[in-house]
Amino acid sequence: MMRVGVMAALVVAGCGMRPAENRAIADSKVGQAQQGGVTLSVADGLATVRELAPGTLVLWGNAPAFTARIDVGAQAPSDWLVTVRNAMPDAVLVAEEEGGAPLAQEALPQALPTVKVWRVALRAGTTARLSVAPPDSESREPFRFLALADVQEALPRVGDIYARMRRDDTARFILFAGDLTESGTRDELTEFQERLEAGSRIPLYATLGNHETFTRDAAEYHALVGRGSQSFVFKGVRFSVVDSSNGTLDPGVEEQLEGWLAASRDGTHVVAMHVPPQDPVGLRGGGFANRGEAAGLVGKMARAGVDLTLYGHIHSYYSFANAGIPAFISGGGGAIPETFDGVGRHYLSVDVSADDGLQQAALVRVD
Repeated sequence: MMRVGVMAALVVAGCGMRPAENRAIADSKVGQAQQGGVTLSVADGLATVRELAPGTLVLWGNAPAFTARIDVGAQAPSDWLVTVRNAMPDAVLVAEEEGGAPLAQEALPQALPTVKVWRVALRAGTTARLSVAPPDSESREPFRFLALADVQEALPRVGDIYARMRRDDTARFILFAGDLTESGTRDELTEFQERLEAGSRIPLYATLGNHETFTRDAAEYHALVGRGSQSFVFKGVRFSVVDSSNGTLDPGVEEQLEGWLAASRDGTHVVAMHVPPQDPVGLRGGGFANRGEAAGLVGKMARAGVDLTLYGHIHSYYSFANAGIPAFISGGGGAIPETFDGVGRHYLSVDVSADDGLQQAALVRVD
């Protein structure tokens, strides 16, 4: 048996490479694995491979819906257990061979709402497509998600936030804008995920923050959580998260974002990152290091018609605008708060629609 999450954390250590460039290269490896004649590829890296062994596949999802292609080796077993952690509670699996023939499968009951397990028959020597999504993932009805950032050293107390979130049974998932833990170590990230599964009824989809880069430049994050920059569509709304943990965007990441902006120019688009391009108060230097880069990025998002921008990094709550785009900082996950601002732990409750864009973003206080 081989633990393959490490494959997602391989980084090209070229001399003189930018730190953000290293992470962008690591992003491209997320969701790719090979073992025992079996090859797996998750489209757009929307899930990381936690385990691939004969008859066993374990994924950590980082999007509400994703698809994986699996080439089953000639000597592989036919009976497989497919486990998706951090899954939507109502997610279903569609398994079919290349060409569309459905594969026999059985959903197995689980104690945790965000852990889904299926027994699937995969014929040796064939290629299969596994699609994991809730039944309404392609509908266009309005829905609610929650936004949060900056837990860091408050990890032992994050259960209070999940308990408050559970009062709202309409929210579909949590969008997390970086700094899950204090140092980004494997032990800390594992603890974060265990507390999430035990305390939350809905999954959490993240981008990394600067604290995740403290350990081998986010290698553990890529192995356990997934990409720092990615984009997915749920119910007609595009969500794009980008790695701004160094107070800048790598040119390769910015090029990716330009593609996502173009793809959703006429639709609803939510963009999230950890460090905001511009500090809304301007007293701490809490934005990008280069003001010209920050202004250029905000201009690109405005011209593309982005509907909402979400940030973390600053440990408080701010509502402002980026060139007319509604913008929020929700750094209330419990990290050391701003002094005397009167805002403790909190998160955002956001209602969006594929057809009408942002409908509401409301502050929810936990303390």
